[in-house]
Amino acid sequence: MSAYVALTDIAAQTPDGRLLFENLSLSIAKESVGLVGRNGSGKSTLLRMVGGLASPPAGTIKRSGTIAFLEQEMPERWPVKKALGIEKAVNILQRIENGTGSADDLELAEWSLEPRVEAALAACGLPSIGLDVRLESLSGGERARIAIARVLLEEPDLLLLDEPTNNLDAAGREAISGLLRNWRGGALIASHDRKLLERMDRIVELSPVGVRSFGGGWTAFEQARNQERDRLVQEAARADAVVRQAHQNAQARKEAKAKRDKAGRAFAAKGSEPKILLDKRAERAENSGGREKSLNERTLADAVEAQKAARARLEVRAPLTIELPPSGLPSGAKLLELDGVVAQVGDRHLGPWTLRIDGPERVAVAGGNGSGKTTLLRIAAGLMQPSMGRAYRAEGRIAMVDQHVSLLDVDKSVLDNVRAKHKGISREAAHSTCARFAFRNREAMRIVGTLSGGERLRAGLAAALSGPEIPWLIILDEPTNHLDIESLEMLEEALRSYDGALLLVSHDQSFLERVGIARSFNV
Repeated sequence: MSAYVALTDIAAQTPDGRLLFENLSLSIAKESVGLVGRNGSGKSTLLRMVGGLASPPAGTIKRSGTIAFLEQEMPERWPVKKALGIEKAVNILQRIENGTGSADDLELAEWSLEPRVEAALAACGLPSIGLDVRLESLSGGERARIAIARVLLEEPDLLLLDEPTNNLDAAGREAISGLLRNWRGGALIASHDRKLLERMDRIVELSPVGVRSFGGGWTAFEQARNQERDRLVQEAARADAVVRQAHQNAQARKEAKAKRDKAGRAFAAKGSEPKILLDKRAERAENSGGREKSLNERTLADAVEAQKAARARLEVRAPLTIELPPSGLPSGAKLLELDGVVAQVGDRHLGPWTLRIDGPERVAVAGGNGSGKTTLLRIAAGLMQPSMGRAYRAEGRIAMVDQHVSLLDVDKSVLDNVRAKHKGISREAAHSTCARFAFRNREAMRIVGTLSGGERLRAGLAAALSGPEIPWLIILDEPTNHLDIESLEMLEEALRSYDGALLLVSHDQSFLERVGIARSFNV
């Protein structure tokens, strides 16, 4: 099977020259390849190079097929025909139909366009949509289907997708999944959506220590990755044991030498041997002791160096962890009650909603894009008042982090944001809080505007949960957007161990299952 694209010894770097990866060799034919790695590892850069939008500083790329991106961000003012990439061709056909077409129009006309467009839109579940309808009037799922229809019209050999399910509701995610399920060409997909990655034929991981390829989907990749982490933990433990043994051996040799020296001094004090022999014996002992000391030092230095190397490999592969403080939530405490709540947003009325959360419940708010999920969360958090109905909240014990982590000042450091959120907290206590969220020492001084998506979410949680009274209810709005997989897993582990209540909006079903969501509330 011939490859649509072949990469040989490719390297990539940031605009300031920092190396992202090197020696990447990859061929893609009629298969779906998932691309994973931490934020900033070079996934988007690689897609741009494969698509011909950027050139690698080293290596070669050979393309033997047509390549197209799935367009995910299009201006809302665009009509459907422009989003489909056919505006010019449609206008030509309209002028010919109106009798105003030129000779050039007749030459450039795509006479088969209309049935092709109808077939593409029908295949995407939009058979009756008008070509002059603006995108701003469509839901997120409908916009995703328009982007898919464009791909079906272009019919590329190789399709490139960069986080295609971000910001999409369930309908939009299913549309993307359906596209890949029925795709007959090649596809290269950068994603943190584990359900989507499960469909891959193989997964390529970009990391600080190299590029690796795994056959199979997400489950196979996760199993191989976890096995490697276990192996690195064992290697680090063995290296620690060798260092301890080297210290013990050095101490034993030191003690044995001290005993010999003491015995030698006692023997010399008796005066039973000629001085020349005693001096010779002392010289031999001194030389032997020097060699022994040098051997001990070399052995210990080698063991420490091997320990450092093992720890460094483990640090690269081991996930970060964060520690949410215990909330002390009473099991039957009433945290939230919305009774017939209605919200007015512009000229729209959303609701009525009736919802109650008692004790450590875990609730997901479900609904399509634009249905009012974020509005409900803001009312629950006390950031917005309802126009009708009654809202009870456990005041002072509810914290919300939205999908943009807007509680943070992007121009301040993580530490300064924590102190600004809680005026009475000392610098030492703020440093301790930052450390619980994996911002240790100088990491706490990093400016929020320079942080990745996962780092910014950690900083937001640190600021929200660092007060004198730990929240009983944490509200999160689409927390998995813009997170790499390691940050996502870090968040899942932290929320699983949290003893308080959760109110979440997320279209990532795997995430909801892993944090223990017990029920859904449909808006």
